[in-house]
Amino acid sequence: MSEEKKLVIGFPKGSLEKATYDLFAKAGYKISVSSRSYYPRIDDKEMKGILIRSQEMSKYVENGNMDCGICGKDWILENNSDVVEICELMYSKQTANPVRWVLCVHEDSPFKCAEDLEGKTIATEAVGMTTRFFEEKGVKVKVEFSWGATEVKCPGLVDAIVELTETGSSIRANRLKIIDTLAISTTRFIANKEAWEDKWKREKIEHLAMLLQGALRARNKVGLKMNVPEKSLDEVVAILPSLKEPTIAHLRNSDWLAIEVVVDEQIVREIIPKLKKVGAEGIIEYGLNKVIP
Repeated sequence: MSEEKKLVIGFPKGSLEKATYDLFAKAGYKISVSSRSYYPRIDDKEMKGILIRSQEMSKYVENGNMDCGICGKDWILENNSDVVEICELMYSKQTANPVRWVLCVHEDSPFKCAEDLEGKTIATEAVGMTTRFFEEKGVKVKVEFSWGATEVKCPGLVDAIVELTETGSSIRANRLKIIDTLAISTTRFIANKEAWEDKWKREKIEHLAMLLQGALRARNKVGLKMNVPEKSLDEVVAILPSLKEPTIAHLRNSDWLAIEVVVDEQIVREIIPKLKKVGAEGIIEYGLNKVIP
């Protein structure tokens, strides 16, 4: 392998940063970065990391400054970027739920829908997305860029805002109400089109995507191992939910079976007593890093 042969990957700086490093760790990659560096170190000599704001990621991936990167679908739309979307990665800052860009007004406002804002001023970080939203509705508004603290601008400074929300807590705390949704966004793994056509880079990207998705599938799941008398097999299997059928093996010179299965962590406390009751013994629960179908 040539020393210059590297996959340049963009990591999102900001709210997704820690969650992304944690996801890569689950996928088997150790990421380290100093507080003043924008170049995360990866324990893979074939990968080079660059730390950049999610808002700009799709532009730099599209331009070829990076081969691939991780950012929200919303910023791909905002930048109107022509990139390859490799896969959806269902994780975010607080939950695994999608985030939303919502149109908000003050709770005491008379405005009930986007059409009511004709001639009004809207503040947002997503100027392109918001402008296209109102143009498609045929509603003329003034859209101005917000440098942050957008919620505090309504009312008083602007008539409405378009803001990102994951749980809605900040919107409620600032006495705002949602009157429309512009976009629903999840995190995406994206690639530059030329990099995607490069055989070596594409294979590297596909392998990485498989491991990242496997790490996400393993969230909130655990493995269970147990020994079960053969006569109790049907009762045990009836208790066990599984990704597929459980793995079953005969113990040597015995009428006992070894069973292994993957289950949702939240139900373990309910099923272990049931398993014990029908004769299961030596029950072991263990954590999972990846689940690859």
